[in-house]
Amino acid sequence: MVKLAFLGLGVMGYPMAGHLSKAGHPVTVYNRTGARAVRWQQEHGGATAPTPRAAAAGAGVVLACVGNDDDLRSICLGPEGAFAGMEPGSVFVDHTTVSAAVTRELCAEAARRDIAFVDAPVSGGQAGAERGALSIMCGGDAAAFARIEPVIAVYARICRRIGESGSGQMTKMCNQIAIAGLLQGLSEALHFAEEAGLDWRAVVEVISQGAAASWQMENRHETMWEGEFDHGFAVDWMRKDLGICLEAAEEVGAALPVTALVDQFYKDVQAMGGGRWDTSSLIQRLRAFS
Repeated sequence: MVKLAFLGLGVMGYPMAGHLSKAGHPVTVYNRTGARAVRWQQEHGGATAPTPRAAAAGAGVVLACVGNDDDLRSICLGPEGAFAGMEPGSVFVDHTTVSAAVTRELCAEAARRDIAFVDAPVSGGQAGAERGALSIMCGGDAAAFARIEPVIAVYARICRRIGESGSGQMTKMCNQIAIAGLLQGLSEALHFAEEAGLDWRAVVEVISQGAAASWQMENRHETMWEGEFDHGFAVDWMRKDLGICLEAAEEVGAALPVTALVDQFYKDVQAMGGGRWDTSSLIQRLRAFS
């Protein structure tokens, strides 16, 4: 088994690191809030480290799942960053959803140190992380991917190398673009059913068996109807991701009119106090503005 380090024990990283330990890998974890790392160790075994550098020391593969560009830089760079503790020939795997710019920056810095860098953002949310059923889209060197694929397979439903460095992040942007439009459409359909006085359960039962079917419809329609949004992926995080998408779209010359519109709708949800609500809360904006 490969010696591993896992940096970042949030709602995603905590169960992901747990799957690795359960699979028999020796895992050393680091978390900015040390008490959470101690709790993980008590639950899963392994070891904790006070800094990313200490966690990464001697690890063949270092995995990270943190919040944003700045968080990722802070755990990678500097005298106590992971790169300072990693040995030549080791692999850094980034599961964070970040900008293509920071991926390019860190990939170049890793290469200068003879460290392979694989960008590997995930989709599937907290529930997918807990079940070990994430979709993982990767960018990076083919040989490095071949080394890390068996490691991350323990919490993946599908893990695919899309291309060279940055391809994973660009694919995650496609994922978020698709979800944003889909959730707005589902919200409008349910809101229309509500205003028209239709039996919403009957409506969903019928349309979910046809071309309108989606994971979001299957798993979120009931909580959307009931106004329950204390699960899943938060609006604040989605706005961060959509900002990355819109910035990249300008770079590559892609038109994202629906994504830009839904991003503004999420801004309205934030103004309603829903920054920590699940992304399916777009329906509440329609109810408030109707």
